[in-house]
Amino acid sequence: MNVRALALLLCLWPLTLAAQGFSGLGSQAGDAFANPVCGTVLTFPRDHGPHPDYRIEWWYLTANLRGADGTDYGLQWTLFRSALRPGEDTGWASPQIWFGHAAITTPDRHFATERFARGGIGQAGVTADPFDAWIDEWHLSGTDFDRLDLVAQGPDFAYDMALTAQGPLVFHGDNGFSVKSEQGQASYYYSQPFYRIEGTLTLPHGDVAVTGTAWLDREWSSQPLSEDQSGWDWFSLSFDDGTKMMGFQLRQTDGSAFGSGTWIEADGTTHAFADEAMTATPLATSAVAGREIPTRWRVTLPERGVDVTVEALNTQAWMGLTVPYWEGPVRISGSHGGVGYLEMTGYE
Repeated sequence: MNVRALALLLCLWPLTLAAQGFSGLGSQAGDAFANPVCGTVLTFPRDHGPHPDYRIEWWYLTANLRGADGTDYGLQWTLFRSALRPGEDTGWASPQIWFGHAAITTPDRHFATERFARGGIGQAGVTADPFDAWIDEWHLSGTDFDRLDLVAQGPDFAYDMALTAQGPLVFHGDNGFSVKSEQGQASYYYSQPFYRIEGTLTLPHGDVAVTGTAWLDREWSSQPLSEDQSGWDWFSLSFDDGTKMMGFQLRQTDGSAFGSGTWIEADGTTHAFADEAMTATPLATSAVAGREIPTRWRVTLPERGVDVTVEALNTQAWMGLTVPYWEGPVRISGSHGGVGYLEMTGYE
């Protein structure tokens, strides 16, 4: 194997893990990596920054946007960190690999692109204070986490956005300790789901001024999921009455699922809900990139009176990147109205 082929293999191996969520981490995480511990108190601004002793991490922004003419759009920006071994070194000795995804979804088009970088050489990274997450010229940055600017561009799109937090950080699971399987695998997981966002989308037909709401997820772990988990369906739902809901189900190979989530009041008060509290049932599928993908769902959370239909703005929101997955904006109807985002992995 030549040097270039070896370098490509080292880069792509962790990418296949991260884009599937933690379900791609395999059965052995390795004793050298740190593992999440229940009861750990997350500290800020430190924990907005990277955790190189953990195997995988991301800064994950999605936004529901609207133009002046009433057209709806979706926006995604994600920076992933994946480690070949724990710790950080300078220069090419760094074991940290970085990659970014950027996308815009319109009612009839989906634009997506990606970037790759090796840690230690300044091409990509995250600083906590002041906050800056970057890869090449893409940046999500600000003096703190409450006010951020976002810029990214691809071959046929770009965006330049400003975000302002309108509520507190939200901690999932047990104060940020989020369990992912019956065997107890877990991650640290918190969100800022209260951003107002405004700015400009640049599309092939020109610039579009947009406003809307955005949701930023932060998650890191070293623990694999169970070997019998094949993928996940993740929902972030923002209802018209100001309440919000994050819920996910990790699909098992026997047809069952492990789920968890968080109910978020309009003032930021949270209530964790456990496995089986939420149901997510596909109502319709669409032919997407040669496979059948659920693009209309019934989602229920009886303890909060939620019984909604979640439907893709654009069924073809396929992230056809090095490791493909579905990610796009959704509309909500039924017991609650609203908008949100849906991510689905592991559909072959």
